[in-house]
Amino acid sequence: MIRISSQQIFSGGINRLQELNTSLNNTQQQISTGQRVNKPSDDPVAAARILKLDQELSRVETYQRNVDLADNRLKQEESALESSTDVIQRIRELTVQAGNGSLSANDRRSISSELEERLGQLANIANTRDASGEYIFSGFQGSVKAFEKDPSGSWVYQGDEGQRVLEIDDGVTVPISDNGKDIFVRVPAAITGENTSVTSGSSISGVSLVNEADLKAAFPETFPDDITIQVDDSGAITASSSSNPSLDVTPDTYVSGEPFEVAGVEATITGPLPTPPDVDSYTLKINEKQSVFGTIENLIAGLNNIDKSSPGGQTEYDDLIANSLINLDNAQESIILKQTELGGRMNAVESTKTFLEDSSVYTNEIRSQLQDVDYAEAISNLSFQSFVLQAAQQSFAQVSQLSLFDRL
Repeated sequence: MIRISSQQIFSGGINRLQELNTSLNNTQQQISTGQRVNKPSDDPVAAARILKLDQELSRVETYQRNVDLADNRLKQEESALESSTDVIQRIRELTVQAGNGSLSANDRRSISSELEERLGQLANIANTRDASGEYIFSGFQGSVKAFEKDPSGSWVYQGDEGQRVLEIDDGVTVPISDNGKDIFVRVPAAITGENTSVTSGSSISGVSLVNEADLKAAFPETFPDDITIQVDDSGAITASSSSNPSLDVTPDTYVSGEPFEVAGVEATITGPLPTPPDVDSYTLKINEKQSVFGTIENLIAGLNNIDKSSPGGQTEYDDLIANSLINLDNAQESIILKQTELGGRMNAVESTKTFLEDSSVYTNEIRSQLQDVDYAEAISNLSFQSFVLQAAQQSFAQVSQLSLFDRL
């Protein structure tokens, strides 16, 4: 016979009631929070997996914020570049209008006035700021205004050549900015000619690229160099460059006012031949860069200052219009190429955004399966646990009143 003391009865009963009460409280907490696992002891394995899933969700949320930032920055840049192409297109229309030979000096000044307004508009676009107040075309120096006027009144780039990059997923980065120097300053310029050493009073004009294939053929393994043209007292025309000492000239005999071609570039020299033993020299500038602001500023200056009635004035004016149109076309092409590049970046950002959204949904589904409570099951358990606790309390109350004196 096993003897059970009253203390053991009381201790066992109280422990059982505490266990039942704890289970009931846990179930009530699950129902109130909607979570099956409120502390690691509820389900250690599930708690560990939930912790890892929370870390994954935190990582995804961080990258989603980066994706939104990248998307906003790229869309803002795209909008600014689109506005700049519209302004340059209007400037080009004005340049074509300025080439009309019937325009008076007042007409040209009127066009010049609108060009000045458009120049300021283009500068404002190039100085676009983002939501945080930083200049988007200043490279790394976001607090520095991208373009400012120098003492001579010309618009000059003030930023650096940096490009900001943002990580939008593990190992996936995307550039979110472009410096204004690459977009607005380093624009291929029209091929031009200048007098290098001329004693006869002749001048070179009408310089243009007429056959790009011939230019590439003349410099098959090198970047095209500036070309030196020489005319001697007999009228023989020769051409050379630093990488090619002898270039073909067609025709190679000088005739004042008649065009000739060298390496796909056409030019015209007008004026007398040099006197012996002098040799006139000219330079064809092949690979110059021209800021779009500089192109517009030169155009404005030419409209205001070139006297078409002076000797050589009409030729100078015609060259100004022709070269300005080429430079403006090159500026538009430069911006369009950048827009194409932006489109590729925006596609990458969009695809990454979709991937992160899918990853977030999938992770949340798994987390929900581990964490969320089944209300029907929990409420059923709560009812059952309440019943068991109530029965245990009643049983304990009766047992605790038993005594040997009741049997005497």
